Amino acid sequence: MSVKARKVGNSNVFTIPQGITPKGEYDVFVGRHGSIVYSPKRKNIFEDKNFIKMHDLKQKEEYSDTLKGEEEID
Repeated sequence: MSVKARKVGNSNVFTIPQGITPKGEYDVFVGRHGSIVYSPKRKNIFEDKNFIKMHDLKQKEEYSDTLKGEEEID
């Protein structure tokens, strides 16, 4: 499928091909090589208070070794 941008009033619009059924709201951005990407709008789980309460998002230390030089550990 291929579509072209059209000018409608002060906006540029793309026609959605007949085989694609949009649902809800979409975020849109321009990719690195000029691709225009539409992605379904979703809630950010890391801003959801219930998700944060249920998950420990703190980073754990990988090593429990002694200090080797002048490292600062808070």
